[in-house]
Amino acid sequence: MAEAATPPIDLHYWPTPNGWKITIMLEECGLPYRVIPVNIGAGDQFKDEFLRISPNNKMPAIVDPDGPGGQPISVFESGAILTYLGRKTGRFYPADERRRTEVEEWLFWQMGGFGPMLGQVHHFRNYAPEKIPYAIDRYVNEANRLYGVLDARLEGRDFICGDYSIADMAVVGWAKGWEKQGQQIDDTPNVKRWLEAMLARPAVARGLAVKVDAPALDLASDKAAQQMLFGQRARRA
Repeated sequence: MAEAATPPIDLHYWPTPNGWKITIMLEECGLPYRVIPVNIGAGDQFKDEFLRISPNNKMPAIVDPDGPGGQPISVFESGAILTYLGRKTGRFYPADERRRTEVEEWLFWQMGGFGPMLGQVHHFRNYAPEKIPYAIDRYVNEANRLYGVLDARLEGRDFICGDYSIADMAVVGWAKGWEKQGQQIDDTPNVKRWLEAMLARPAVARGLAVKVDAPALDLASDKAAQQMLFGQRARRA
């Protein structure tokens, strides 16, 4: 008797650096998945059905029908999803404790610093209704420091932790936006080399190309979307 097909993972997604982390991982692992758009400009992230799986009203989130013990599981927070999928597949997340800790260090570096700080750069340079020089300089300079940290880490390494891992997947979607972050990629040659190698990976290209069946979000001019993203309080499910 033929084995039943693996049921697809439901990916609640919008094409942003955090969403791309998961599409890249799913593509790299060859896992079947179904994209469920979360239109963050229209407020889909505040709907009760989404809050039940992502109480922080942030995408991405997944529902894996074939979770531990064969039972469904939902996971929110992009870093938690990456580590879950790494354990599920045994890929891109080392089993060796020393190597796993190294990957987690750099995953958490991205989650706690590289992503949030670059997000602030995008906000104050591109979306803030008032251009505040101090805020722009503060976050552009901090982004520059973080790119320097990454460049030093990549000296003599093909990937952030030597072997390709979820740490690289977590960083690439943010790093590819260096121009909008006020950075000069030639100032960090190791990052430039790594970024070119990452973007040349077929699964990374496929993950970054995942679209949604919804109008593109223009945060620079869509005031309603800006209010939804930047002025909305979290709602309880």
